[in-house]
Amino acid sequence: MPASKKAAMLLAAATLLTVSTTAPAFADDKPGDKDQPKPPASMSKVGGVQLSKPGTQVRLKSGAPVLPKELSARSWIVSDAESGEVLASHNAHWRLPPASTLKMLFADTVLPKFPKTQKHKVELSDLAGIGAGSSMVGIKENETYTVHDLWLGVFLRSGNDAVHVLSAMNDGVDETVKDMQKHAEDLQALDTHVVSPDGYDAKGQVSSAYDLTLFARSGLQKKDFREYCSTATAKFPGETKKITKGKDKGKTKRESFAIQNTNRLLTGDIGISPYKGIAGVKNGSTTNAGNTFTGVAERDGKVLLVTVMNPSSGEPHAVYKETERLFDWGFKSAGKVDPVGELVAPKGTATGGAGKGAPGNGGGAAEKAAHASESGSSGMGTALAITGGVLVVLAAGVFVIRRRMPLPGPAGRRARQD
Repeated sequence: MPASKKAAMLLAAATLLTVSTTAPAFADDKPGDKDQPKPPASMSKVGGVQLSKPGTQVRLKSGAPVLPKELSARSWIVSDAESGEVLASHNAHWRLPPASTLKMLFADTVLPKFPKTQKHKVELSDLAGIGAGSSMVGIKENETYTVHDLWLGVFLRSGNDAVHVLSAMNDGVDETVKDMQKHAEDLQALDTHVVSPDGYDAKGQVSSAYDLTLFARSGLQKKDFREYCSTATAKFPGETKKITKGKDKGKTKRESFAIQNTNRLLTGDIGISPYKGIAGVKNGSTTNAGNTFTGVAERDGKVLLVTVMNPSSGEPHAVYKETERLFDWGFKSAGKVDPVGELVAPKGTATGGAGKGAPGNGGGAAEKAAHASESGSSGMGTALAITGGVLVVLAAGVFVIRRRMPLPGPAGRRARQD
């Protein structure tokens, strides 16, 4: 081969290599996906123009690991929880049914309104309108529960009954939906349209991987939210019953029963182990949404958020397996990719540090280590067991995330899927 021709080929190869490692990557639909829904040609530009484009978006620098091949989700996103940088995404703004991951928005909206020690006696009307086949924690009419109990039911068992009781306390489902929609808009989660507070399939109810990540990031600013979303197991109040035998015959007693978090990256299950460094957040599953999940994990001082929506591979625990792969990739990619976008701060908050619209690394007094659960729950409730500060919004209005050290959760017994 002539030297000039060989040199030209080497130059062309080098050029292609440079493009593949620094330019945006756009993934086309895979072969055999002809029957799968297609994302819109253009989506929301919140967080950056590149996030509005369909397909996979990533900007690999030299030495960066390639994205996992085994990804079948319609939409996913990997982001740095502290800087707000989006490391990679796939159809990040595709508006899809969210299932119970929408409960993150519900919790972020309603949780601050009631002290955890407040008690509520459940009326039959509180449980009206729960969809057929809903996941339930087992709330009973005429029984009294603390707000703390109800939130454990929301997060661990994804209980739509607990959501409806808390909504009733918040002036009803309709008012709660309005509150959630307004809060979503304040967070600049503009892909989201709320119809039902529990994420149950409803006409027109949609969100996106981008918005779900915003909900998780906002919720994680709250100490109680962190506790609930990271609790692996707990005791939940049962039904009051009359004692029919013995010296206490005629009296009543109320025992508790064990509940376990349906987040399999937290508790494990057959064929899947708890993910190292996992600290929440929420899973979901409905007929229209398929399986959805948003998780937060920490490793070597790096805190990542990953959201995965509706994988189609048929692999057991696909939503968790694909989340694992994206977490692994994200941790290995630290400093080796250029961001393709950012997680915007809520409206009206100051920004700093990591670029326009992204939270910075602000200072201020660090919050103390996460507290123990008052109900004696075990596992990850305070396994956000931490040194130094945690996710906080400073009084000055700067949207920041402080470093923390989540601990891995213990493997638990099997429980039904949300």
